Amino acid sequence: MIKEFRYSFEDLSVVPEDLYELLGFEDGEIPEPFPEYIESAISEAPLLCNIKGGYRYFDSLEINHGEKTIKIEAQVFSPSKIVTTQLKKSTSAVLFVCTAGAGISNHAYKISTESDPIMGYVFDVLGSITVEKAMDKIQDTLLETVQKQQLDVSDRYSPGYCEWSVAEQHKLFSLLPSNFCDIQLSDSSLMHPIKSVSGIIGIGKGLKQKGYQCQWCNDENCIYGKLKRKKK
Repeated sequence: MIKEFRYSFEDLSVVPEDLYELLGFEDGEIPEPFPEYIESAISEAPLLCNIKGGYRYFDSLEINHGEKTIKIEAQVFSPSKIVTTQLKKSTSAVLFVCTAGAGISNHAYKISTESDPIMGYVFDVLGSITVEKAMDKIQDTLLETVQKQQLDVSDRYSPGYCEWSVAEQHKLFSLLPSNFCDIQLSDSSLMHPIKSVSGIIGIGKGLKQKGYQCQWCNDENCIYGKLKRKKK
């Protein structure tokens, strides 16, 4: 089963507070010119975003806890103990992708290099927020569907995070339709458009969504982890 979704930027209900943490600010401590920049970026985003996402459902998967692997059809993933532990109650799964489209990241790059690096950074962060909030909506829809069968869903996990090699993007994309949601994968495992995400969500009884658990992970390049460590 394959599902595809499209959203307008307005569907995501993005508010300025959504950007504060990723910009590195605590609530109520937003220096100038960021409030004006954030409002401006949000107002321009509807014309810059082309938001698409979707998933393919797999009715079975094999989790080998000793080897820390997940097998879906002929592909064997090695995502790390973090991921296999959190998916251990899964009896099925979806592989997903989602993108904010190329427009917002292209705009961020153009502004950063030609006129205003700060404004470019705000647009870059907004692109990240956009694809995550779109994926939240897709995951909520998936949860509503499986709850009708008295099942639950896990948090979502992506190659490149939680010690899962980004190179395994190629395995993931091999199980999805070609050019799914207009997302391409480079030889170096990077997605285009840049503001895109991919990964796995487990389905089964007793699964829980715990949110980002940065204490489990030692990825020094993860933006969410950097923010959590900064606050300590």
